[in-house]
Amino acid sequence: MSGEVAVLGAGMHPWGKWGRSFVQYGTAAARAALADARIDWRQVQSVVGADTMRCGYPGYVAGATFAQALGWQGARVSSVYAACASGAQAINTGRSQILAGMADVVLVVGADSAPKGFFAPAGGDRPDDPDWLRFRVLGATNPAYFALYARRRMALYGESAEDFALVKVKNAAAGALNPNARYRKAVSAAEVAASAVVADPLRLLDICATSDGAAALVLSSMDFARRHGAGEPVRIRAVSTVSPTYPKAVLDLPDIATDSAAAMDPLPQSFRASITGAAYEEAGIGPEDLSLAEVYDLSTALELEWYEDIGLCGAGEGAKLVREGATALGGRIPVNVSGGLASFGEAVPAQAIAQVCELTWQLRGTAGARQVPGALTGITANQGLFGHGSAVVAVR
Repeated sequence: MSGEVAVLGAGMHPWGKWGRSFVQYGTAAARAALADARIDWRQVQSVVGADTMRCGYPGYVAGATFAQALGWQGARVSSVYAACASGAQAINTGRSQILAGMADVVLVVGADSAPKGFFAPAGGDRPDDPDWLRFRVLGATNPAYFALYARRRMALYGESAEDFALVKVKNAAAGALNPNARYRKAVSAAEVAASAVVADPLRLLDICATSDGAAALVLSSMDFARRHGAGEPVRIRAVSTVSPTYPKAVLDLPDIATDSAAAMDPLPQSFRASITGAAYEEAGIGPEDLSLAEVYDLSTALELEWYEDIGLCGAGEGAKLVREGATALGGRIPVNVSGGLASFGEAVPAQAIAQVCELTWQLRGTAGARQVPGALTGITANQGLFGHGSAVVAVR
């Protein structure tokens, strides 16, 4: 298909809390991706950086920051910020440049040095900022928001804390097999239940951490990939970055008080479902064509919601899939075989890129002990602040 671009290289810096500059992590991931692609840095014609807003001026201009760190060589630079969807927006910027004929080879990089605890808005009083308001007026920190979603699922569908724990058990088992993961230890449902309550009903092991880490991709035109000797590369077939559609009737972070359902009928699908729906439409596939998926598991309960939003099951059936083992390694449709954010934690600009790295390795058949046999098609999905969301479809 003419809209496809090749993934020539994928690289990561292992995730954890390393206490160093995000530039070091991103440079390491970029070099790993370049080596994987067998591309000399001087062949890169464009660098797209996913910005990190906590890391000062270099984080605000990540494209130039990484280009300088790798050594100025004249490549054009772009910097992208879209909260948790920053990495996918960066991928889409690189893809667009390739499809427009502006570049043959693009390096996409995202990296973060995250704070302790959970993410909070930047300092200062900003009463016109919905993110600031949810913290200061509602006290709705991220764990509280995750817990509200969990309670909603319990009320609507009868799910239980035990169902949520099964998601952590599944993801920890996969993460234990991933050398880039921060947490590489299997856990039991009893260990999840014994961990401290953070925001009822969610416990410490139900909620993802904040992490340092980085991920990078080398993208190219299909013509360049063939000339480079990559005859059957993994290909990005679709990238969705759609925004919500009015009337938006679900209370999403951070728009706590903008439910329009009182005045208008809700849309037939949620915002998150529309994100992946647009990706399916562009790629010409459906959920039935997937070999695997990487979704945004900020909490165990939110992963169950993504099962429904990406079309793996109907509303309220997410827990049934995880109970059956359908989304585990070896299951019918494995989800988060990387270990997910449960095993990595959040490194905001890197995480959507890291999802595509995992698809790349899976579709190449090089994922080792966590390999999904015969993987041909995968999708990623995540959601960021202020109507940012993303989904990427990759195929082999």
